[in-house]
Amino acid sequence: MAETPETAAAPPPPARRGGAMRRLRYLAIAVIACAALAYGGREVWDRFTHVHEYDARIKANMVTLASKVEGVILELAVDEGDRVETGQVLARLDDRIPRLRVQGIEAELAGLEAERRRLLVERGVMDAQTSTRMLSRESDVRASKAGRSVLLTDLDLARSELRRARALYERRVVSKHALDQANSKVDRIEADLQKVDAETQAARAQMAEAEAERRRLEVTDSELAMLDHRTARLMAELDQQRVDVDDRLLRAPNDGLIDRIFVEQGEYVNDGQRMLMLHDPGELWIEANIKETELSRLRVGQAVAVSVDAYPDTEFTGTVERIGSTTTANFALLPTPNPSGNFTKITQRVPVRIALERNGMTLLPGMMVEVNIDVRDR
Repeated sequence: MAETPETAAAPPPPARRGGAMRRLRYLAIAVIACAALAYGGREVWDRFTHVHEYDARIKANMVTLASKVEGVILELAVDEGDRVETGQVLARLDDRIPRLRVQGIEAELAGLEAERRRLLVERGVMDAQTSTRMLSRESDVRASKAGRSVLLTDLDLARSELRRARALYERRVVSKHALDQANSKVDRIEADLQKVDAETQAARAQMAEAEAERRRLEVTDSELAMLDHRTARLMAELDQQRVDVDDRLLRAPNDGLIDRIFVEQGEYVNDGQRMLMLHDPGELWIEANIKETELSRLRVGQAVAVSVDAYPDTEFTGTVERIGSTTTANFALLPTPNPSGNFTKITQRVPVRIALERNGMTLLPGMMVEVNIDVRDR
């Protein structure tokens, strides 16, 4: 029987269509089941080999700078977002009064130094004069002693001649004139001896006077010591005033980035009032709050895969640097007592510090990240 066009285009029987659909459905179910098994297996494997945490943030040492003294802000040298270097002046308070005090103390110190130089000159002159006088009088005393010794010898000889002249005169051997000459010689030598003794006493008196004048050197030394004490006290006051002047300059404690300015130029601030906040962008890390039930699996040095919410297409890596020594509950500002006796056990979390490789990306404190810690290396 010949086929007609109508019979050639006829659809397949319904039984064959139903079988094909079932095969496609079974295939889809099998693919979904395999995918589910693969995903579930991967999740089970990941739970055994990794610790995953969503509650993680980028951290930095946020430094709040406060005023050490009170005063009016004369200058704000930075704006928010500026990079600063260690020691850079960030703000300056009114320092006119302490600077004037510094100038007054420096002038007083200059006066004390001039007085000290004057006393030193006077002491040098007095020392030279009294030393020369004492040496001269000591020479006079020594010369007088030597002359007295000679006169004593001459006096003994003259007295001996006088006794002989008297004996010869009594025997009429010599004249009365020879006796008078011998007697006159004794008298002259005795007078010279008295003169020498008087000169010796005068020289000793002058020596005593010179010694008394040298005692004035001790008075001058005492005055110099008092000047030294006053100078030391003023130097301490000067250092204190210089510290007061320096305290009116707010300096950067380290290299960093200005995050926030809390004051305005011309504003009056009290001591201890916060003025600026900064952080060092080169010192960033991740703080992840890990469940206490996972701590036994963590070790310092384990590798960490990091995902930063701000850069979802960029992979970051890190390393476990430090594991906290207390839970975050102990850092709460408000305690959580349990006076009613009802208790609900809550898993606590421990902060874990993770060193971060930034890959040249700009990361900011407070950014949310996810960490996946590989705990196989234990």
